[in-house]
Formats: sequence, C-alpha cells, structure tokens
Amino acid sequence: MKLLSSIFDAARQWADSDYQPEHQRNEGDDRFDAPRLAPYIFLHLGCLLVFFVGWSWFAVGAAALLYLVRMFAVTGFYHRYFSHRSFRTSRPMQLCFALLGNTSMQRGPLWWASTHRHHHAHSDEEADKHSPTQRGFLWSHLGWLTCRKNFPTDYKKVKDFASYPELVFFNRFDFLVPILYGIVLWGIGALLGKFAPGLGTSGGQLFVWGFFISTVFLLHGTLFINSLAHMMGKSRFKTTDDSRNSPLLALITLGEGWHNNHHRYSHSARQGFYWWEIDVTYYLLRLMARLGLIWDLKGVPARVYEEARELKTGDRMAP
Repeated sequence: MKLLSSIFDAARQWADSDYQPEHQRNEGDDRFDAPRLAPYIFLHLGCLLVFFVGWSWFAVGAAALLYLVRMFAVTGFYHRYFSHRSFRTSRPMQLCFALLGNTSMQRGPLWWASTHRHHHAHSDEEADKHSPTQRGFLWSHLGWLTCRKNFPTDYKKVKDFASYPELVFFNRFDFLVPILYGIVLWGIGALLGKFAPGLGTSGGQLFVWGFFISTVFLLHGTLFINSLAHMMGKSRFKTTDDSRNSPLLALITLGEGWHNNHHRYSHSARQGFYWWEIDVTYYLLRLMARLGLIWDLKGVPARVYEEARELKTGDRMAP
C-alpha cells in the first residue's frame, strides 16, 4: 500500500507540480523517490522505438534542429532571462519564452529559475542541490532530480515572476506543453508521410526522433553544466566554488560552458566574455535585440575584465 500511495502521489505531482502531500512537506533529507525517476526512464526507453520506426535524413535533421532550438530556449530564456534577468522583454514575449522552454521537458520556467537561483546562492556548498563536489557526478547529473525535496517550486525565490498568473499556470501544469509538442510532431510527420513521401518520414518516426531522441540529448547536454562544468576545464576567476570554463561544453550548450565566467558575474547576457569564447546564445540574443524583441542586454562590467587581466598577469609573474 505504501508503494502504491507513493506512485499515486508522484503521478498527481507530475500532473500538478504544486501538489505536495502532507507527509512530504517536512522532509528535509535527500531521500531517493523511485517514482520520481519514471519520466526519465520513459524518455530513455522511448529512444529504443527507433528500431521500429527507422530513420530518415529528414527525421535526423529535425531532431538536430529541435535540439538547437530548444537548447537556445533553455540557455537564453530559462537561464539568462528567468533565472538571471540579464535582459528585458514584453509580457507576451515572456510567455512565448516560457512555452518554448517548456518543450525541453525540463519542468516549468519558475521551477527551473528558482532551482538555479538556489544553486548560485549555495554553489558547491552543502546546501547546493546538485554539486559534484559534495555528492559526486551521478548525483549532480541526474540523482538530485529523484529527490522529493527538490521537486516543489520555491516561489519565494522567484517573486518577480510569480506575480504573472500565466507563468504560474504553465509552471504548475508543466506537462501540457510537452504533450502538445509531441502531438504536433506526430501530426507533422503524418502529413509529410502522406503529402511528401519522398522525405521518407512518418508520424511515428518524427515523434521518436523529435520527442525522445532529441530530448534525451538535450537533457544530458543541460545537466552536464550541473556536473561536468564543476569538474572539467579551467578557472579564470577565483570564485568560491569549483566552476570551470570548458570550450567543449560551450559548443554542446550554445555557450553555457563558460561556467566560471558565469559564476563570477551571473547577470551578464553573455557568458563567453571574449570574442574567442564562442557563445551562440549571446549571438542570438543580440539578433533578437536588433529585431526589437528584447532589450537592455546586460554586459560584463569593466571591473570584471580588469580583474581577469590582473589575475592573468599575476599567474605569469608567479614562480
């Protein structure tokens, strides 16, 4: 009965992420909750359906494109906008950012932002929810998502956005957009199969490649910043954590790999502080600013660049 109750509570929470059973409200430990792992198992097992639907260049290309578009939604909107407010936009565009980010299947925008703000407040400290320094790679990469206490949205940390009812709604019912996303993919694939058979795709094939395979790559690409970006690479700045700069992770995540830069000054819209540090997300944000969709992009203060120069000079003079 206890297992069935746990499964029921987990299912209800996935339907309504603001629901929290009375007996879970005072749980403060990092208790593993098996039902919490179910959606991630579902996504990974779904990739095996590729052996039934096959592949086509169109489906593979669509999966790659959807990875890039949704990675930008996570890095540019969930991270740099909702978490750090590194630029401004209109209320309708803000909602569009939230909906597009939600197609990544990384929960709602307010949960994502509140969790990330907590990370910056306690980076690599005992209270950090996903620190490899404290709990190791596996926990920081995926294990922390299976913990009951990490599931609820801490609305106190996102009061600036919690005042928008439309954001709260889609954050609370964060399963709606992924379901619609999957339906649209299947529908487009079915239409292409009928009216453009030369593409060699179908509803099921486009669904498997665009919903499962693309999303799994997207999930791990994002989670690598929680785990590997605190384990591999170099640190330009002396921060209070183990954040690192990694060109490889920057390519995978469209610029998020310059993690040590980001932890030194998190309010900037750019994370590649220098021209040679590739930051595709920043380039796209600049384009959006030119088009008038966003504005007031925050830059890197001169004092931060001066600090970088002083640290570089000090390293060269050190014996």
